[in-house]
Amino acid sequence: MQTRACHTPVMTSRSLASALRDVVGDDHVLVDDDVRRGYETDWTGRYSGPAAAVVRPGTTDEVAAVLVACATAGVDVVPQAGNTGLVGGSVPRARPRDRRPTVVLSLGRLDAVTDVDADAMQLTAGAGVTIADWQSAARAVGLDTPIDFAARDSATIGGAIATNAGGSRVVRYGTMRQQIVGIEAVLADGRVVGSLPGLAKETVGLHWPSLLAGSEGTLAVVTAARLRLVPRFEHVVTVMLTAASIDDAVALTGRLRRSVPSLDAVEIIQPEALLLVAEHLGATPPVDAPDGSTLLLVECADHVDPTDDLIAQLDGPEVIGTAVATDPPHRAMLVAFRDRITEAINAASATIGTPPFKLDVAVPIGAVGQVLDLASDAARSDGCRLIAFGHLAEGNLHLNHLGVRDPDALADRVLRGVADLGGTISAEHGVGIAKSKWLDLVRSPDDLAAQAAIKSALDPLGILNPGVLEPGANGQVP
Repeated sequence: MQTRACHTPVMTSRSLASALRDVVGDDHVLVDDDVRRGYETDWTGRYSGPAAAVVRPGTTDEVAAVLVACATAGVDVVPQAGNTGLVGGSVPRARPRDRRPTVVLSLGRLDAVTDVDADAMQLTAGAGVTIADWQSAARAVGLDTPIDFAARDSATIGGAIATNAGGSRVVRYGTMRQQIVGIEAVLADGRVVGSLPGLAKETVGLHWPSLLAGSEGTLAVVTAARLRLVPRFEHVVTVMLTAASIDDAVALTGRLRRSVPSLDAVEIIQPEALLLVAEHLGATPPVDAPDGSTLLLVECADHVDPTDDLIAQLDGPEVIGTAVATDPPHRAMLVAFRDRITEAINAASATIGTPPFKLDVAVPIGAVGQVLDLASDAARSDGCRLIAFGHLAEGNLHLNHLGVRDPDALADRVLRGVADLGGTISAEHGVGIAKSKWLDLVRSPDDLAAQAAIKSALDPLGILNPGVLEPGANGQVP
């Protein structure tokens, strides 16, 4: 693990702010406490730390100059775009007073979509472009995006790349890493790396998109990416169904993957989550959710109507209830029961008065039932309420805990159990600082040493997102 004793003389806050203003202008360096506050606390409200300043560059050249200024000043840099992270990786660390200060590098102004090429099925998006804006640009030329998730209106390209996010369409198209055909990024010393032509057969040397996707802003600051587009399907069918058990849901998912080429999403919703969002929306659940059952939200999309192909696979004893929608308003109603779960969780947490505690894990799909049992037992032991949902085709569960008393003990129990099942402690939300001390559950000492060597080579001063993806950091900068 990299040490970061402060040998470099640190500028005063006033002189640092002045240097940053010389790069981006007065309006884009934020130092007032009340203005900085929204950048210093993450989306869950659980992770927070002080920033000496928030700087908002508008171009890659400005990002490079900001990083040079920060390296010269001897300050740490936390890249941030939509600040929708859930693991404390996009906000400053809590730190002892004698450690060097932090600048939040906000990438929200890098929000241009350019070079849309319908024939190549690609476009270029700045790190601050939202998933929704990526979708809008694609649909304007009759195409679509291979990535979608509920936070589309605020989550950004930069954040999605940083955590290798996936969402609902991974079953068909893969995670964010698979969508990047070119990338532009700035190293800690201001050097710009990568390229944006988007050549499908670019095989020369290091593949920057593969290296930087999932690196959580620790190796370089991504400023733009060349992204894949996919066909826009006019015929979409959405089904919410009740499976008699989680094992039945897993078997059905396997059958759908083998038999329905138009399969676009398989989302799992546990009954507690369905009832919570129904209460939040003041709506009646579209299907019954008896004890022991599991809900699935399944979507298929194609150039021809896929409804009959999907319905044919649902004619079995494991399916005990269905709600089918093909027109946009009714489809939107069904999808809302999945997309607004997080909103319902936040509302319930606000009532309790404590932030939700979230664990994002993945296991081989056959072990999903075991993870749900494990998480339920852990929640009962803690005395908290478990709200579980996720992406079943990838074995990815979002385990949300309301009113948790001992987050560390609960996380330790669940994450160790997940690792024992051959799973991972993070599937798409990242490791951040929240899970850093459990990295050794899924990465060997040699893996971690190699990762540290790459970090040291690209960021020798250790200024980029310190504490993130570092084993043992546990939310603090060592």
